[in-house]
Amino acid sequence: MMTITDELTNLESQALADLAATSDLAGLADWKSRYTGKAGALTRALRSMGSVPAEQRPELGRRLNALREQLEAAFETAEAGLKQAAQDAELAADRIDVTMPGHAPALGHLHLTTQVLRQVEAIFAEMGFQVWESPEVELDDMNFSQLNFPPDHPARDMQDTFYVEMPPEAPAVLLRTHTSPGQMHAMHRYAPEPLRVLLPGKVYRNEQVTARSEMMFHQFEFLAVGHNITMADLKGTLAFFAERMYGPGTKIRLRPSYFPFTEPSVEMDVTCFLCAGKGCRICKHSGWLEIGGCGMVHPNVLRNGGYDPEVFSGFAGGFGPERIAMLKYGIDDLRNFYSGDVRFVEQFG
Repeated sequence: MMTITDELTNLESQALADLAATSDLAGLADWKSRYTGKAGALTRALRSMGSVPAEQRPELGRRLNALREQLEAAFETAEAGLKQAAQDAELAADRIDVTMPGHAPALGHLHLTTQVLRQVEAIFAEMGFQVWESPEVELDDMNFSQLNFPPDHPARDMQDTFYVEMPPEAPAVLLRTHTSPGQMHAMHRYAPEPLRVLLPGKVYRNEQVTARSEMMFHQFEFLAVGHNITMADLKGTLAFFAERMYGPGTKIRLRPSYFPFTEPSVEMDVTCFLCAGKGCRICKHSGWLEIGGCGMVHPNVLRNGGYDPEVFSGFAGGFGPERIAMLKYGIDDLRNFYSGDVRFVEQFG
């Protein structure tokens, strides 16, 4: 019959052979449980010492302890090797090949309104207009009175205004309702010299926010003052702008209108760029898209700006870049521009 010493010899051989065949850390943990764990083969051998004669137990104990130390040392060596191999494999998998082309980081881009405004600025720059910035907080006098709006003029009701709370004796202050006050700032600066300026910026109106209206939006105003400027000059400027903005072949149409600061006043339409003037849903089957208002500068406005209307004449107009973008890209809700929805903004990167 096999003695316990023989069993230990077989256990040693089997344990070392199984350890040599273990190829991963999970298998190594299983090996430890089977041989050196609390319920492992060595523990079972130790419990069987009760059946061994007393005089043989010391030698058998030394034999068991030596085997345990041998197997634990072999385990530690195997564990270190497998851990190193696993680390080497992970590093090899994550290795960066510095000779390969890199991935460019994602960059932001200009907001759609800014893109349109810059395009407008470039178009008017071709015609000799310079960009002129003016305040967003204005005096009531500059926003209305200087632009030919008398205090009781019904045209003031066309624009619901945000007024700034001021002491009773102070002049009325407001958030500008249009970029037209910039005309007065520019004329006061350059009079009596001829000028051509483009005035982009934010405007504010106390309106209900809907798909077609906002409390804050953008406008750009253009103004030219000089000698012998006529309606033909305005029409040529508008035609050049329309072709540059909407593409060659774009036609314009002027319709009579009314603005206190221009006389005569007109509304400008362009041929629908989606249907080429044939009629579609966007242009309501008219073939035309309304862009904005313009006209010849009113003599009173010229006079308020420091120009003699008997010597100088000029034209002016104001358009909305958001409206231009909505028509150009088929956007049906003005609120998308300032909703903060990145999905909308990223479409125009």
